[in-house]
Amino acid sequence: MTAKAIEMVKEAMAAESLEGQGLRVYVQGGGCSGFQYGLDFDKDPRAGDFEYSFDGLRVFVDPMSAMHLEGTVIDYVMGVSGAGFKFNNPNAKNTCGCGSSFSA
Repeated sequence: MTAKAIEMVKEAMAAESLEGQGLRVYVQGGGCSGFQYGLDFDKDPRAGDFEYSFDGLRVFVDPMSAMHLEGTVIDYVMGVSGAGFKFNNPNAKNTCGCGSSFSA
């Protein structure tokens, strides 16, 4: 995760009074390219989760998602179409125009 992405997640957590929770990053079927990325907040890791720490931010990833996310960098970008999280995934063979789904 980039410094900007970490900052924006921490800001969102503070705004929603979710301090102490972690960020769940996952991949699920769907989207225009076959898989789509997801972000959510979670109090604790689930059984089997990988847990990472980025500047004090706890990040949880389930084993199935981890296979698709290996080497991925999550950034927060601002552009003409708005602002949001961008996944730079070296494993993605194709991505959709919005960048929120991919094929592996």
